[in-house]
Amino acid sequence: MAVNPRIDVSTSLSAAGAAPGSEELAELAAGISHDVLFTTEIGLPGTRVPDTTWELRGGRASGTAGVYYADGRTDLRKPFLFADGFNYGPSDVPGLFNHFNAPYAEGRPGLFDQLLARGYDIVVIGFDQRHTFIQHNAEVVTEAIHRAIAERLGDEPLTVGGVSMGGIITRYALTKLESDGVDHETATYLSWDSPHNGAWIPLILQQMAYFFEKLAPAEPGRPSQADLIRSEAAQQLLWAWVPDATYSGDVATASELRTDFVRELADLGNFPRRPRLLGVANGRGDGVGLPLPAGEIAFDWKALLNTASATARFQPERGSEQRIGSMHVLAEIRRSTTTEVPALDGVPGGTLDSFGKVADALKAKIGEEYRSGAFVPAVSASALAYDPVVWDVDPNLNLLDQAPDRFHLDDVAFDIANTEHSAVSAVLADWVLQRF
Repeated sequence: MAVNPRIDVSTSLSAAGAAPGSEELAELAAGISHDVLFTTEIGLPGTRVPDTTWELRGGRASGTAGVYYADGRTDLRKPFLFADGFNYGPSDVPGLFNHFNAPYAEGRPGLFDQLLARGYDIVVIGFDQRHTFIQHNAEVVTEAIHRAIAERLGDEPLTVGGVSMGGIITRYALTKLESDGVDHETATYLSWDSPHNGAWIPLILQQMAYFFEKLAPAEPGRPSQADLIRSEAAQQLLWAWVPDATYSGDVATASELRTDFVRELADLGNFPRRPRLLGVANGRGDGVGLPLPAGEIAFDWKALLNTASATARFQPERGSEQRIGSMHVLAEIRRSTTTEVPALDGVPGGTLDSFGKVADALKAKIGEEYRSGAFVPAVSASALAYDPVVWDVDPNLNLLDQAPDRFHLDDVAFDIANTEHSAVSAVLADWVLQRF
């Protein structure tokens, strides 16, 4: 009988060691970062402000779009709508533009500058709450599509897409418009390292975010370490998720929010049918992943007087009751194991410095080569056709050998290395420019 991927947490008490005083506990709490963990801030500082700004109001969410007109123009004629992705709080629209316009090769303009020179008007869509429901932010995108159609001079079709979860938000918006019988007038869709079949944040690190925020709570009115993990967006996005630090049970699509979203998207049509569907993946396509030893310790941290500790291991390869790490504060000790969870940290994919972010929050030592693991596996970013709930797929599959009809997208590009999630490389940028 098949066993669902699951996590199990055991809790025990230890009387070893002297009880710390209030000063030691206060010092311990002060040494733990209060910042929201796992944020993937996309943006570079700069002064490139939009030519005009749209305030967007969906039915249940709001946002802002920065409009950059094509070179030599002051009106909208060839719109390329590009949405922000997974994070906490509001988008930085100029920062997102700067990220995709940073020079990626010596002597070459940025990607967006090259598109502006080709006559594209770039509409960067940001959200006031990136961490809310995908469906809600899709209403913001829908409003941007309607406005672009209304303000466009001529009948040039739209190009619509996004980075990270922005690619899922725009995918949903276009698919729902078609299901509702509304003409979105979009000829090309582009996703940039978007987790079409789900993303991955190590389960042990999710648990640590919950565990240590209780020890070092955020100031009133401010988000805490685990708020991104517990957000609606994370629950819809992550293939494996835990609701708290003590949860034992199934982890694959553990949240009903993801189950419902996957089902709803499938009922609408899964992908839009009118546009040409393009996608790029920051991961390699040849099945070569990251050199992270499955099941081995990524970092091991101990606080003063041994009042607290944390050990994080890279996700082991399936198996039964495999150790993934432990945590303790005072006399309470928690140990976690997983069963039938694949070793996703080291698979080909767009990377996130998940282990590094948590180690830094604890001021723990970690090797540079151990900071980052796969966040959006290449099998997900490429929209390979497999069950997004069961994940009946080898995440190390050589995707370059697969027939085109195995993908939901019409054309996919992979990077030549497993690069940082959302990074703009020469390989990916040039591929997009060729398709545009």
